[in-house]
Amino acid sequence: MDFNTQNYTFLPGTHRHKNVIWIVFPYDRNLIDALKKHAKAQWSSSNKKWYVPDNKHYRQLFNMAPNYLSATTLNNIDAVNHPALTRYIEQLELKAYSPNTIKTYVGEFAQLLQTIKGFPVDNLTAEQLRAYILYCITRLKLSENLIHSRLNAIKFYFEQVLHKEKFFMDIPRPKKPSTLPKVLSVQDIKKMFAAMEHNLKHLLILKLCYGMGLRVSEIVHLKISDIDSHRMQVLIQQAKGKKDRYVPLPECVLGLLRQYYLAYKPTYYLFEGQNGGQYSVRSCQTIFKKAMDKAKIKKKVGIHGLRHSYATHLLETGTDIRFVQELMGHNHINTTMLYTHLSDKSRRNIKSPLDYL
Repeated sequence: MDFNTQNYTFLPGTHRHKNVIWIVFPYDRNLIDALKKHAKAQWSSSNKKWYVPDNKHYRQLFNMAPNYLSATTLNNIDAVNHPALTRYIEQLELKAYSPNTIKTYVGEFAQLLQTIKGFPVDNLTAEQLRAYILYCITRLKLSENLIHSRLNAIKFYFEQVLHKEKFFMDIPRPKKPSTLPKVLSVQDIKKMFAAMEHNLKHLLILKLCYGMGLRVSEIVHLKISDIDSHRMQVLIQQAKGKKDRYVPLPECVLGLLRQYYLAYKPTYYLFEGQNGGQYSVRSCQTIFKKAMDKAKIKKKVGIHGLRHSYATHLLETGTDIRFVQELMGHNHINTTMLYTHLSDKSRRNIKSPLDYL
């Protein structure tokens, strides 16, 4: 994947209403060949430049800084608060937060900056922040989980960037609802797979999500080199909490994997997009929704439900909960214990007194 970027200039921009990276360089057949070898670049006749989609893969390949905000959102933030936003991103990167966490935090902090317009964020008082959170709850009707996320993002700026400790002591947090994971039955999962048999790539994505209990972010990060078919295990690298773990590779997908590899010939990531780089999370979510629709399953559950189903079905077949904790990559056993509420067959077999009347 080595790519000499010294002879190229990379500029973020938009083309046909999509974010792209423009690639500027003097005409040279060797430079064109080198670019096309490493990237699925396209030529814009109107702009007389090569370009690729602006995504994480190409920003890493071209040694560009990650793009945490869209151009539209950045334009809606007053220039007076741009230095604060820069310091905020730098502090998150210095503390080695994951790119996904940084993107979430920056997005939530940007919502505050857009709301206050030209007022300097550094001058906000604790009372003004309290009023803003109340506005998010009463006017914007944000969920409890989203309020917690926004509070964490804003708290980081004032306590970790401006070093104003205990700045949020008087701002209460809304109580989070206590919910159980949503799971699918074994029968529903079989129906879903059957509905996707015509599409090799989509079927493999769904089977690996369920068969290894992966988060959708983990499935798109899978590299060809992570799969060890001799030891029948897969390395999940730098997952949530920056932890590596191994999960067993289901034997039944070996044939499907080989068919997929011969048909699609991925070069680096196991699942790659049309323009190169890793497959998108959104595409995986769309695949799952289509599979649910085709299988005529009406349950309101997202692709993460396959991971929940994996853990639940493991417990139902007698797998020790400590092994399930390791396979899921949970830090605390209490997180894994949630699945016992879903997998306790004895409890579900209890009959209501109404049935005996």
